Amino acid sequence: MKKYFLLLIILLCNVFLLAREFWLQPDKFIYKRGETINIRFLTGENFEGENWKGNNSRIESLQFYFGGVRDRELSKALSEENGDSVQLAVLDEGTAMVTCSSSNSYQELTPTKFNEYLRQNDLMEALEYRKQNNDTIDSGREYYQRSVKTILQIGEKTDRTFKQQTDLPLDIIPEDHPYVITKDGNFKMKILFKGEPLSKTRVKVWHRLDNKLSQTEYRTDEAGKFKFFVTASGRWMVTAVKMKRLQNDSKADWQSYWGSLTWGYEK
Repeated sequence: MKKYFLLLIILLCNVFLLAREFWLQPDKFIYKRGETINIRFLTGENFEGENWKGNNSRIESLQFYFGGVRDRELSKALSEENGDSVQLAVLDEGTAMVTCSSSNSYQELTPTKFNEYLRQNDLMEALEYRKQNNDTIDSGREYYQRSVKTILQIGEKTDRTFKQQTDLPLDIIPEDHPYVITKDGNFKMKILFKGEPLSKTRVKVWHRLDNKLSQTEYRTDEAGKFKFFVTASGRWMVTAVKMKRLQNDSKADWQSYWGSLTWGYEK
């Protein structure tokens, strides 16, 4: 019994590690004009991460949005050094956004690990498909892609850049300005998958203030929308994932898309 219990703990820990989040982490979120902005690519659990081990070869697109438009491509600012960060400075005031779309990565899991991985991440459509097609005894062969963004504020002037729809496959879009919080604190968002509302999908909202972390879960409605309570303090992150069945691919049976959005009130 003890050996079985130990095996179960190891299995669950391994599955948990496979579900590590990935996000863009600026050194702070609110800047003065001309200040250097340093953005790292972090991966980890509990909204505390370590530098991503990738480099510019793993980036499909790294975009900077300002003034309500896509301003420039930043991928050339990244070197071939693993775990590199990107630096930029903005001379005008306004709301800014950086988005990153990674290239596909591949993983293959044993049947048990893959089934648990689907359960843990609420990918029940994929799990149900495996059950109905007697695939639960097959290994899980998956491509996975990251669609991440961060929203920053430079100076006092605000604009609608935060609402700009991007070319990220999984796009988490605030409907309210994250740096103009209303008195009631209700904050509305929508999620698009390849331009269409992502409905009935689990969303995680993370809030880290000092050394305290809170994490709550929501579900999008038919229009891909949800709302939650926000306070103008600490760091925030919203994450979601979508998985699709692949047809006629010789290497993988599934494609997943992992999205995150970060913003915060650290100056």
